[in-house]
Amino acid sequence: MALYVGGTVNFGDNVEASPEEGDIWYNDGKFCFGTSLSFGGAWSSGGNVSTARMLLAGAGTQSAGLCMGGDDFHQLLEKDTEEYNGTSWSTGGDLGYARSGLAGCGTQSAGLCMGEDPYEVGHTEEYDGSVWTSGGNLGSSRAGLAGCGTQTAGLCMGGGDWIEEPTNVTEEYDGSVWSTGGNIGTALIYLGGCGTQSAGLCMGGRDDGQDYTAATQEYDGSAWSTGGSLITAREGVAGAGTQSAGLCMGGLGSAVPGFIGNLVEEYNGTSWSSQDNLVTARFLCTGAGTQSAGLCISGVDNTFSPTNSTEEYSALSSHEELFTASSGV
Repeated sequence: MALYVGGTVNFGDNVEASPEEGDIWYNDGKFCFGTSLSFGGAWSSGGNVSTARMLLAGAGTQSAGLCMGGDDFHQLLEKDTEEYNGTSWSTGGDLGYARSGLAGCGTQSAGLCMGEDPYEVGHTEEYDGSVWTSGGNLGSSRAGLAGCGTQTAGLCMGGGDWIEEPTNVTEEYDGSVWSTGGNIGTALIYLGGCGTQSAGLCMGGRDDGQDYTAATQEYDGSAWSTGGSLITAREGVAGAGTQSAGLCMGGLGSAVPGFIGNLVEEYNGTSWSSQDNLVTARFLCTGAGTQSAGLCISGVDNTFSPTNSTEEYSALSSHEELFTASSGV
């Protein structure tokens, strides 16, 4: 007798590496059935960055990450680029312009960074895995913005001017020039972002009333719409993942114990849920990777000092053992 559950059936004495709900597989003398596979995750310490900094940008994946720019909390702007191999960081090619408050997206071998200290123009640079070259400038110079997408299809949103007045400006990059996209519904600075140019997500930040916000907004390639609010309002968060599987890490907020928080939330496309906290509380950090394999990099810790800590997020999964091979069906 065969049992069909709408998933896949896997035979052979091996573990199903990435089972989905409804899958059946055989392992170690037992048949297993995939139930709700994702129920949060756990953080572990990764390799430290060489230069502790805040207001830096990140890109890439957990096993091929990238971080660049920032400052050391003493107004010393950084050109440093570092590359992560899943274990340790190594030195990459310097940015052409030392700056902080920038945003990043793309991959380790095809990275993009934009924005900066708003006393300067809105520099954009492209990374080929070893060298940064100048791209088209942003139409609106700003710092404390968020970014997502790829080097040839980038998205940036929010940020602020030299007096930290938030903006709702969104711009889209085609690999050469930036063009104006749909404004975010709420002007925000020090927000987080993830996703793609046609399916972007931004969360948290500080609004034009100087209040921490729990706002989440979703982009469809032309306009923003309201998503489910964060559980805890905060600014200086890091984002990773996609619009339907987002990750929000750290942040500063009045409702966060100690003000600088280690809170982590996951987004399912509709609502946020609380997950295991970061080991090191931080804000003005950056993120990379996915919801199930995220990176949280550097930032300011709860002593108000830059940290060189990197943390790795690994999603947990579960399954239910149906029966042993000896018991039959």
